[in-house]
Amino acid sequence: MTHLPIIVVALYLATAFALPLLGRVKKLHTGYFSLCIATAGLVMSLLTLFYVAREGTFSYFPGDWPPPVGIELSVDWVTVLMHLTINLIGLLVLFYCIEDLSSEVRPGHETWYYTLFFLLMASLNALAMAFDMFTVFVFTEICTLAACALVAIKPKALCVEAAFKYLILSTLGSGMLLLGTSLVYMVTGHLNMGLIGQLLPQAIDLYPLNILIALGLFIIGLGIKSALFPLHTWLPDAHSSAPTPSSALLSGLVVKLFIIVVGRIIFQVFGSELFLMIPIPEVILLFATFGIFAGSLMAIAQTDIKRMLAYSSVAQVCYIYMGMALVSQTGIQGGLLHVFNHAVMKSLLFLAAGAFIYKTGIRKIEDLVGIGYRMPLTMAAFSVGALSMVGIPGFSGFISKLTLAFGALEAESPFFVVVIIISSLLNAVYYLPIVLRGFFGRPATEFQWDKLPLLIIAPVLALAVINIFFGIFPGSLQELARLAAETWLP
Repeated sequence: MTHLPIIVVALYLATAFALPLLGRVKKLHTGYFSLCIATAGLVMSLLTLFYVAREGTFSYFPGDWPPPVGIELSVDWVTVLMHLTINLIGLLVLFYCIEDLSSEVRPGHETWYYTLFFLLMASLNALAMAFDMFTVFVFTEICTLAACALVAIKPKALCVEAAFKYLILSTLGSGMLLLGTSLVYMVTGHLNMGLIGQLLPQAIDLYPLNILIALGLFIIGLGIKSALFPLHTWLPDAHSSAPTPSSALLSGLVVKLFIIVVGRIIFQVFGSELFLMIPIPEVILLFATFGIFAGSLMAIAQTDIKRMLAYSSVAQVCYIYMGMALVSQTGIQGGLLHVFNHAVMKSLLFLAAGAFIYKTGIRKIEDLVGIGYRMPLTMAAFSVGALSMVGIPGFSGFISKLTLAFGALEAESPFFVVVIIISSLLNAVYYLPIVLRGFFGRPATEFQWDKLPLLIIAPVLALAVINIFFGIFPGSLQELARLAAETWLP
């Protein structure tokens, strides 16, 4: 059982390398083959959850070489939460891909899309459990290249431009990550996070400037990759112009994993005491507050539905950073809870918006009037995601925001409760009109069912059901997030 997390990564990497060859076999449908692999990955993640719940967390040393010689993969509650999120969302997006890709990429490029998909999934699963800076850097680069390619694979000049911008800024972030790693290695002689954490209290007295600069480089470099305001400039173009499955993966998963890496570095390498000694939490909270309002205001100004959802992601990323920067256990729990809930919400919204485009070709928000009469199931699912983003009770987004508000009170910072309330009202300004016009606007045609392929409507409805379920019965997910928060802040 302890081998399962690394088997998931190895399986996805092997699938990525095998698919270009398997794609030449005419009788093999690479989409359905990919579904089988992704299902196996989700099953192994669930088995890992049960094992950790029964036996406790553990570390895995590939080749049986413990640190400082070998690398370390930490399978703790943060890893368990992220593996479940990655593999659940990935599987549902893959269902959507089978029918949608024919309208998004050039004929014959579907197999290459699945190859990039599994490269991305392997890197995300590896980043979730990486416990040394070497592994973090390697899989960060794989993740970045795969994500850029998933944007550029759509045959439009705008997608290539967005991918190039994403690549340039991500490369800048990678350089900062590498330089920060070099500074930490220079003063500690280790790349393993646990060993670095043990030696930093002594090293801070001898090399305070090196360590503080390293922490700043880590936060800025990974902040670029995770679209922390004002380092988010690549995100709106990349997420809105990419194929719909890519948009769901980028917004739902990719930016979240880099936030998780930031959290590991802050709490498991530098430690909360050092983090609080310097004004970095205050800076992050400042950026997060401005990002929440700026992202929401820019979303209100958009006319393209996918671009509106992209700017909304800028604001939602800042919620997670806010939870970490509050440095309270409930705040971190709320941030980790929002990692899962936002992955479900935003994947649902992007896939539903993609279904509108697939069926009608409509991208402008003003043209979605009466869409609920033509596509009632899709519009109902979109409404679930929208109401959850606003924070209406009964939906999973409400649980995240409520926990973050309690975290702000625990940290004796009631100002951020006000920020959460005002931002929810701003979310209502750009989400609720779409819902109201979709169902209560003048219908363009008589009522009819969606008439969408099953593989497109099924994952959209499944994400809506997951959203409602964890909005009404959040106990198990809250407990998982609490255990993950205790990993970072005992």
